[in-house]
Amino acid sequence: MHTITLFISDMTCGGCANAVTKVLLALPGVVKAEVSHVEAKAEVSYDPGQVTPEQLKAAIANAGYGVTN
Repeated sequence: MHTITLFISDMTCGGCANAVTKVLLALPGVVKAEVSHVEAKAEVSYDPGQVTPEQLKAAIANAGYGVTN
């Protein structure tokens, strides 16, 4: 398992954090996603054999949020 911290922009409330969490957990290989709109970040534990950091970022971007790091 690997863990990555992704910094996310455009989250304004807990609902945004919940939406990002759902998008991340829907990806194969993601086992844990802790998202905070207050800290503007997501800590994601994933299996690198099933999903890449680029795919995590793309999923967040497709949900309408910015990703930096």
